[in-house]
Amino acid sequence: MAAVAGVLLLVIMGSRFIRYFSTAAEGDIPVSILGTLMLLHLPGFLELILPLAFFLGILLAYGQLYLNSEITVLVACGTSPNRLLEVSLVPATLVAILVGTCSLWLTPAGALDKEVLLEEQRSQLDFSALAPGRFQDFGGGRTAYTEGFNDDGTRMQEVFISERQSRTDGTPESVVTRAETGYQTVDPETGSRFLVLADGERYSVDPGRAQAERLVFGTYAVRLSGAAERPELEAPEYATTAALFADEALPARAQLQWRLGLPLMVFILTLLAMPLSRVNPRQGRFAKLLPAIFLYVAYLSLLLAALDAIGRGSWPVAIGMWPIHGGFLAIGLAMLARDQRRGMSG
Repeated sequence: MAAVAGVLLLVIMGSRFIRYFSTAAEGDIPVSILGTLMLLHLPGFLELILPLAFFLGILLAYGQLYLNSEITVLVACGTSPNRLLEVSLVPATLVAILVGTCSLWLTPAGALDKEVLLEEQRSQLDFSALAPGRFQDFGGGRTAYTEGFNDDGTRMQEVFISERQSRTDGTPESVVTRAETGYQTVDPETGSRFLVLADGERYSVDPGRAQAERLVFGTYAVRLSGAAERPELEAPEYATTAALFADEALPARAQLQWRLGLPLMVFILTLLAMPLSRVNPRQGRFAKLLPAIFLYVAYLSLLLAALDAIGRGSWPVAIGMWPIHGGFLAIGLAMLARDQRRGMSG
């Protein structure tokens, strides 16, 4: 299980990291938050990877027992499929608890913190995301440019900022600021963020007028943002599980059933894995691996389709995802009963 989970996690997180790194290279987000973003994604990855990893872990482990004829010895000693299932349900319970912790608590909290972090980067003029030698639009009529950074990346060189503002009487104006150096700082008392520029000029120009105001400064501080405020995100995937229980909206009901169903899926997959792991020495331990993966993909795809259908109102919320869980549970029980009739080593 650990080996399978490690490989899958490496692939998925590597793919997501490449996407974020490309975004950071374009200057849309600062490189300094990449580690935080990946950490916040981790619970969401684990809640889907761990059930699959445990499912495949059982297939590989018990498949090896069949190849080595150790199951034949167990049967000769009076061991039944029910006994092996009881043993397998112990680690399954631990995995289900871990998956439930992710789906019910860590994943929504991480998704909310991730969106808050990205929203703050989108809404604030953060010069740490500047790529040297490029004009970059920060929204709100602000465009910035820097020629480069010093060795430790804390101070900008040859800074240019263009802003569109309005005077107190509502008259629009364009403000252009140029400075030799600049750096960011945060007021520890108020939490406000400032850009401090040194040795430059600031020009205020009204469109259609031939005059401009010119200010020469040795040091000039520009307030970039006030104290950080946590934006409210209303999507159900960001809500706490307790809030979903109190919410009667269809998307909230669908999200709640999705979160509750993931730990249940671990036990059902365990039940399915027991008969699927049965192979003979001529087949090899990987004979049932591909059908098992298809079964897992079908299970997860049906749950995702139900999640979307319930949220849109095209599937009754009272029925929800439970028939899908019940159907795969019935398949597992039927396969286990068939194996018990035929004999585990048969």
